[in-house]
Amino acid sequence: MGSPAMGSPKTITPCPPRSAGLWLALLSTLLAGTVQAALPALPGPIPAEVLEVLDGDTLLVRATIWLGQVVETHVRVDGLDAPEMRARCPRERELAETARDHARRLIGTAPVRLLDVQPDKYGGRVHARVLTGGGADLSAALIAAGLARPYHGERRQPWCDGTGMG
Repeated sequence: MGSPAMGSPKTITPCPPRSAGLWLALLSTLLAGTVQAALPALPGPIPAEVLEVLDGDTLLVRATIWLGQVVETHVRVDGLDAPEMRARCPRERELAETARDHARRLIGTAPVRLLDVQPDKYGGRVHARVLTGGGADLSAALIAAGLARPYHGERRQPWCDGTGMG
């Protein structure tokens, strides 16, 4: 028996149901990663007025996104983890107030610039690099001052169990 002639139908063996489900799960995982990696981003710089410094890593801003187009949004400062105002222990609350106050001093009254603006994973806010009016990177300045830790999406470390700063 020779090889099949060109153009003759070929037999396709379907995957067993269990195997098909495994492939579907793998494909879904790969596509989910693709969709997440393709989130829209605005490279900036986007000028913004800081309306409030909520804590060391969250700001409320009024950003000018186009001529005559202004939006107010919460910005999660990219690249750092600062103690939270809704603290789990008194020491974290103390650190959070110090980080917030230092961020207020660094920002002052001048507009900031937002760079690499992306939707935040929790929704209702964005995350971005923030440059002060003087050009300082807010994240780097808070980390250098010992008021925050570098953060790039990994599991956050607690501030109350003795591994926090201060």
